[in-house]
Amino acid sequence: MPAASDPAETYSYLGPAGTFTEAALKQVEAAAGKTWRPVNNVGEALDDVTSGRSTAAMIAIENSIEGGVSATQDALATIPNLRIVGEYLVPVNFVLVARPGTTLADVKVVNAHPVAYAQTHRWLERELPSHGHIPATSNVAAAASLLDGSTADAAVAPPGITDHHDLVVLAEGIGDNPNAVTRFVLVSRTTALPEPTGADKTSIIAELPDDTAGRLLEMLEQFATRGVNMSLLESRPIGDALGRYRFVIDLDGHILDERVADALLGLKRFSPHVVFLGSYPRADKQAITVTGRYSNESFVDARDWLRGLIAGEP
Repeated sequence: MPAASDPAETYSYLGPAGTFTEAALKQVEAAAGKTWRPVNNVGEALDDVTSGRSTAAMIAIENSIEGGVSATQDALATIPNLRIVGEYLVPVNFVLVARPGTTLADVKVVNAHPVAYAQTHRWLERELPSHGHIPATSNVAAAASLLDGSTADAAVAPPGITDHHDLVVLAEGIGDNPNAVTRFVLVSRTTALPEPTGADKTSIIAELPDDTAGRLLEMLEQFATRGVNMSLLESRPIGDALGRYRFVIDLDGHILDERVADALLGLKRFSPHVVFLGSYPRADKQAITVTGRYSNESFVDARDWLRGLIAGEP
């Protein structure tokens, strides 16, 4: 096992062992056999990367139930020189665990990470209608707290948590949506772009130039007129004034695809601040298809046509 002090051999993730973030990191072939550094939050994970303590960090960025992870989106918008180099999907489900000897009828207070609580609240309200909630820093920390003096009677945790802690499962499959999936991204420092695969995603963050009516439509037209589909569009407050927002955007395609590159050029002319977060292979490996007028060849032919007119070619 490489020394933990070797940044090139270290990957940070939201710990401790047993979290969904760790499950995402297990999908990274390059991280196998390396040092995995558990951290307490997104800020610490990205600080490991920017300070050089880790070569990359795995962080949650989107959930199919709750949408974007605001802490991650805000951090990526404000910390410079970061690149998303891969994305990974993890199915999400939960169990309710407690100390040995506890029954479901004994549960009055539940410890749960806020995202996990949001994804299990219907079950909890139905089965434990008068319960209280104590927020936890992670799903595993919620469970571990039961053995560390917590006043909670039970915790919402990932399946398999009893492999790590002396707890009993009071209920399984308590997630409100059995199809819930969390999307994670592996973030590193600025690196060379990977080659397009035909099944890629490009992530950016952009601001509107002002609050004039129609500005959002103008921004969206940069993509629509070039046949670039958006798989994510979310707003986050900039924080400098009420009503000022930045937009977190995922585009279908790679920055080396002609249509995506042309759209980004248009966006740069329009927006006062654009953050390029990276182009990387899609986790679902779904190929991106476009009509003929948005193919790479069409953009190249159009530029050649214009070049010929300027050169005076017949």
